[in-house]
Amino acid sequence: MNTKTQDKARQTYEFKTEVQQLLKIIINSLYSNPEIFLRELISNASDAIDKLRFKAQTQPEVLDDDGEFKIKITADKDANTLEISDNGIGMTREEVMENIGTIAKSGTMAFLEALEATQKNGQMIAPELIGQFGVGFYSAFIVSEKVTLITRAAGTDEATRWESSGDGSFTIEETTKDKRGTTVILNLKKAEEDEPDFTDELTIKRIVKKHSDFVTYPIVMDVEKDDPVVDEEGKPVEGKTRKVVREETLNSMKAIWTKNKREISQEEYEEFYKHLGHDWNPPLNHLHLKLEGTTEYTALLYIPSQAPFDIFQPDHRHGVRLYCKKVLIMDNCTELLPEYFRFVKGIVDAPDLNLNISREILQHDRLVRNIRRNLVKKLFELMETMDHEKYEKFYGEFGSILKTALFTDPENKKRIADLLRYKSTKSGKDMISLKKYVENMQADQKHIYYITGDNFSSILNSPHLEKLKEKDYEVLLMDDPVDEWVVQALDEYEGKRLKSAEKGDLDIEKDADEKKDEFADLFQFIQTNLDDKVKEVKASTRLKNSVACLSGDEFDMSPFMEKILKASGKQMPENKRVLELNTDHPVLEKVKSVFEKDKDNPVLKDYSSLLFDIAVIGEGGKLENPSRFNQMIGDLMADALVGKL
Repeated sequence: MNTKTQDKARQTYEFKTEVQQLLKIIINSLYSNPEIFLRELISNASDAIDKLRFKAQTQPEVLDDDGEFKIKITADKDANTLEISDNGIGMTREEVMENIGTIAKSGTMAFLEALEATQKNGQMIAPELIGQFGVGFYSAFIVSEKVTLITRAAGTDEATRWESSGDGSFTIEETTKDKRGTTVILNLKKAEEDEPDFTDELTIKRIVKKHSDFVTYPIVMDVEKDDPVVDEEGKPVEGKTRKVVREETLNSMKAIWTKNKREISQEEYEEFYKHLGHDWNPPLNHLHLKLEGTTEYTALLYIPSQAPFDIFQPDHRHGVRLYCKKVLIMDNCTELLPEYFRFVKGIVDAPDLNLNISREILQHDRLVRNIRRNLVKKLFELMETMDHEKYEKFYGEFGSILKTALFTDPENKKRIADLLRYKSTKSGKDMISLKKYVENMQADQKHIYYITGDNFSSILNSPHLEKLKEKDYEVLLMDDPVDEWVVQALDEYEGKRLKSAEKGDLDIEKDADEKKDEFADLFQFIQTNLDDKVKEVKASTRLKNSVACLSGDEFDMSPFMEKILKASGKQMPENKRVLELNTDHPVLEKVKSVFEKDKDNPVLKDYSSLLFDIAVIGEGGKLENPSRFNQMIGDLMADALVGKL
């Protein structure tokens, strides 16, 4: 920096060109949300009190009988000014030059060059550049025409005044101040019609509540209130009030995550959750941990008891907030937890985070990755140790989201698979884990069988399961659309392959091959009549009581997946299925008898269509011509009744 003018009392300094450029970036580019200036100034004030408290441990005299710490905000609507003052450690003239002048230190040009290079490449700012410039204070220029700082260091009588209009220069001079600490005075820019008024009481309260609610020290403001007028006996006079000014604390200071877990009651945990999550319902569970050492952070995370109504909306906000020394750094912090934990609410307080200049974009550095990895591990442990009743409630609310982790987090695939729960053909109302399924498998059973669909009753009673049920094989019933992706991501569990009950060979018996030749001509005839609907007609290894079902080849798309994709608006190519017929069913024996007597009998075409329609209905599908099906069933019933009469 260059001295523009200088005398004993007052000095004016001009920023170098590159510093002016950096200041311009800070004001116009890096801070997209102007209200965070207040967060930054409160954070600085809180740090100043922290430093004084630390110094007072060995030098108690610095407190000077003023140990009631607070941060005070004073708004003047007429003058359009805002003051933020603290009774912290304060600064000497030299410290003002060092701390407030940090932006003018050597290396600024190198920083700008690196910043420009990373922005051109679409990259984030490198971690080694972060923290080199104390620019939080300069966020005040986003909303101010002029910023004045008056400070007095603890243990001294001298005070310093720093002032700048953000136009490339600043002044420093000696001044007076009654007590230690720092006051920052902002001459605010005139607010446009759609911009917040930072002298407005409600606006200030909202910002403090949002960004600085858990600062350890009281953030106070003088508020005018109506007090009742009382008579000589001290009784309120009806209808009469008077204006009084009282100091009101704006923040809760309930940073319970800093307390020892043994000192916090369940009620306190729940109260904090309701405040943090804006949720009237108590949480289902919580995780409170403090890690010290190379990586230091505190986390208090909650699993809600009910899923938010917008949990599946693209603009749903993550519930984890990032704090640094109890000051909010980032809301909706997606970097700390993967997407499949987006339902988790809570805070992470990390005092040694690497932050970029705006403090709004968290760096993906080693510390952040380490915190994320540990939190994911601890959340898995929390879910794994829930009791049965609590976990079932959790899974009912968030199971669909947790399943997505199978195809987004291969590193934790086994842990996620262990947490899956499904109803089955044997479980009744309960849900079972894959581990329990494998433990219950029959001695001769090779695979884990499942079936997917959108109607639980339909898949439970699906004809595809008849032979599996006969062999006492359990089948998992998957009626969640996400399950279609689950079975693609999880092809096996503990060495047992997941196998669809409605696709490919079930690998349970080969009896159907014995009748293949016996029914070959009939099947060829039926396939010819249904050539536009099926790709093959064959003897079924699935059916026991039903006459017909539709199946697919092993790698075909399931009907449920096809239905999902069509519902999403995707144009699907024609997907012909396999018509499986039960060669042991008396209906098929009758059809075979008619076919052998007269291959040209017109009723055979009707029977071919009827068998296909029965198969479609059996899996809950829709008929192309339900009226014709209704007529054919009526005719068959009439013929059958004639024979009975």
